[in-house]
Order: sequence, then structure tokens, then C-alpha cells
Amino acid sequence: MRLPTRAATGAVATGLATVLLATTASAAPAPGDPGLGDPYYPGAGNGGYDVAHYDIRLTYQPDTDRLAGTTTILATTTQELSSFNLDFGLKVDSVRVNNQPAQFAKDPDDFTELVVTPRKPLAKNQFVTVVVTYADVPSKITIDGYQAWKKTPTGALGVDQPTIAEWWYPSNDHPTDKATFDISVEVPDDVSALSNGTLVRKTKQRKDWTRWNWRSTEPMATYLAFIAVGDYEVLQSETPSGQPFVTAYDPLLGPSLPAAKASIERSPEVVEFLEGYFGPYPFEAQGGIATTGLGFALENQTRSVYDAAFFRSGTNMSVVVHENAHQWFGDSVALGAWSDIWLNEGFATYAEFLWSEYAGEGTADELAQYIYELYPADDEFWQVLPGDPGPENQFHAAVYDRGALAAHALRKAVGDEAFFAILRTWLEKKEDGHGTIPEFVKLAERISGQQLDEVFDTWLFTEGKPAESPNGTPATARAAAAAQPESYPEIRFTHEQLAAGE
Repeated sequence: MRLPTRAATGAVATGLATVLLATTASAAPAPGDPGLGDPYYPGAGNGGYDVAHYDIRLTYQPDTDRLAGTTTILATTTQELSSFNLDFGLKVDSVRVNNQPAQFAKDPDDFTELVVTPRKPLAKNQFVTVVVTYADVPSKITIDGYQAWKKTPTGALGVDQPTIAEWWYPSNDHPTDKATFDISVEVPDDVSALSNGTLVRKTKQRKDWTRWNWRSTEPMATYLAFIAVGDYEVLQSETPSGQPFVTAYDPLLGPSLPAAKASIERSPEVVEFLEGYFGPYPFEAQGGIATTGLGFALENQTRSVYDAAFFRSGTNMSVVVHENAHQWFGDSVALGAWSDIWLNEGFATYAEFLWSEYAGEGTADELAQYIYELYPADDEFWQVLPGDPGPENQFHAAVYDRGALAAHALRKAVGDEAFFAILRTWLEKKEDGHGTIPEFVKLAERISGQQLDEVFDTWLFTEGKPAESPNGTPATARAAAAAQPESYPEIRFTHEQLAAGE
């Protein structure tokens, strides 16, 4: 505010008081922003409040794909609100705010924006309880031409990224607004309902139906919450550290079922291995689910979900390493914006390099050299920038593979001691929160004591094939296959979106 020019001190004070009073008097509750301004998805998330907890209570009928439920949201306002938005695509029956019925309507320009108007405006820093009841058929809902909910022969999968919540619960759907979760799903007795965290209880309230109650006590991004309903073989045990270890397998995996078990059942070993590089495992439970009809793997917090195709050729430890590495990079430390996707995928892919060294199936140097020589200079691969790929290339192979090369280039530039100190410090300081690429670069330069613009610009932000590999080796004319370690084919197929026919 620019102060008035007055000769007398008293006049200045009087004028300032008048301005402040006028400003206060004119302030009024306003609608919360319908989006958080993410550079890739400006409408994702909502302004004006911060969610602390979601209590999601559902009943799901596999035969009809009908989902009915009540979601209770515990939040705190960050401004005075006359109304606020929730991200949600299903039909809503009612909304209550602080125990009073509230008006609600879908935004006519974006039906996934549920606009809620409380009976009374909400004050800043006010604790708020929002209760939304709803029922619909998620498989009939298309958002921006996309269908994320997957109906399966015996149930459904509420699993996807960058968004899935809109198909099964109302939320503030952006990774920067994490919350804890209770997820309770009632299903027929002949199917199971899997989700995140710890299975705290299974209950029966009526004949032929069972309710599965899951709890996640660590903050979680909305897209990482999931449900998987179906005819699964569910295994429950404990890890060597005493954490609940829940895995589930779709019998439709057929001949791939033993390979899936031989891979996913080793998850605690993988977690223990990664703790040596990344620090303590950040969550309260572990596990994994192998299913059909997904088409990718996804790092749902505490319990990743894998498509059967990853195990078609036998065991695939690389994909298990990749998704468990995300428990640190992506889950514990979420994205500040979806343009920061390299922080997720680059380091999850690099974890595969570390495991390959541990397993004696190729060093990080060998894998980095292979990827560098695999793609010729005129390949589209080198035109995608891992540091800012754009929403259309957010899950392009370059984000994974060139992203891993960027991690290896950083390691070679600063040395092992500084490199792993950077990773551990980043994960410790940002635990339960989110981070951006500029923040990571700043930390890397502080810990290493080096100016690293050239490394990050070359591997993350410059189109074209670098003149040298991260190992400092120029490209050669030899066939890429000549440099291929035996384990590399399985690494190539860990990308979240499986190539057709793989």
C-alpha cells in the first residue's frame, strides 16, 4: 500500500487508519478458485481450503457397476469463502457443510467441478466438515474424453494417473493437497475390496455382503488413493520389520500368476534394499496387486497395482523396484506441479539401475550407456524434455529413460557421496509434502558445492541428443544391442503405459 504524503504525523496516522478501516469493511467472502493453476492442468484442485482427512464409505455392486457412497471431508479454510469447489464427476444426491444442508450444482462449463454454497459464509482458518452423498455408474462417466474407471469381469479398478478420484470420491484433486484416508467398501461376499494402508477390519451388516475397512495414516495425494474390487486371492502376512504386508492376485493372470507372485512377494526385500539409498520406508504398510485389464503399473501409496502383462515373460523385479521406489519419489514427496514429473519417474527408473547392480545384471554405467546408444540422434526421444515434457508427453519414454540418464549424469558430476546425500536430504526435508525441480536443483548445488546448470540443462531442458553419454562416452556406430545387458529387456517394459503387444 502506498502511504499518503502528509506534513503532520497525526494526519498520516489518521489517513492510514481510515484506509485500513475501509479495506476491512469492503472485504467480503468470495468463491474459492476452481483450480490451483497447475501449468498442465489449470483446473485441477481447488482454492480456498486445505483437506486434512477423507472418510470414504462405499457400497459397490460388481454386476451393475453401481457405486453408492458418502464421503466426509475434514478441511480448514485458507480464506473467507462464500462457496467452494470439489472435483467430482458422479451424480450427487446431497451436500452438507458443518451439518447444515448446502446448495450444490455442477459448473455448466465443467461438470467435474461441483460448486458448493454453504448456508453461511465460511471464515478464514475455520474447521469445516463437508458430507457428500452420491450414486452413479462410474464406467459411464467420461471426463475430457477419457474414461479412467476400469470395469473388469469380476469388479472394477479405481486406479489411474494423473487423476482417478473424480470417478469415485469428491476431493481437492491435486498432489499438493495431501490428506489421510479411511476407505470403507462394502461388496458381495464372493469378491474382495482392496485399498491403501492397513486393513483394520472386515465386517458384515447383512447377508451376502462384507465391508472392507482400510486406513492410511500418512498423508496421501488424491490420485494415489485407489480401490480394486474383484475375485482376488488375498494374502496377508508381515514384513521382517513387522509391517502389514497385503498382496492380491487375479486368477485371470493364468500362466503369469506364478511369475507375478515370485516378483511381488519380494517387495519387502526391495523396500529394505531401497532404504539403504533413500532412508527409512515412509509408510505404515506394504504390498502389491497383480490384475488384468489395467494396461500399466501404478505406485498407489503402500500398495502398487501391476498389470499382468509385466509378468508374461517371467519374473520382473524391475517393475517392482520401480513402483516401490515411487513410495519415496512421488508418494512421500509429491509433485509440486505435474510439470515436475521427472522427480517421480527419473528417480524411480534410476532405482532400477541400482537394483541391477545389486543383482549383478548390469551396472548403472552399462545401462546408461545402453539407453544413450539405443536412440539415434534423429529419434523423437531426444526432442521430449524430461524437465518439462508438456501434458501430451508427460509419460513419454524420455521422461523415464532420459530422466534416468539425468539422474546418472548428476551422480557422475557430484560423486556417489554427494549424490546419495542429495537424495536422502531431499526425501527427509520434503517428507509428507511436495517439491519442485528448481527446489531440487538448488538443494543439489548446496550439498555438492557445485554449479550444476550445465548438467540439468543438458539432460532435462535441451532438445537433441547430448554429445556424450552421462559416462562421458561419445556415441558409437556399433549396434545398441551389443551394449545390452541381459536384464535390460525387462527394464524397458516398466513404463507406466505398456507398449501395445508387450
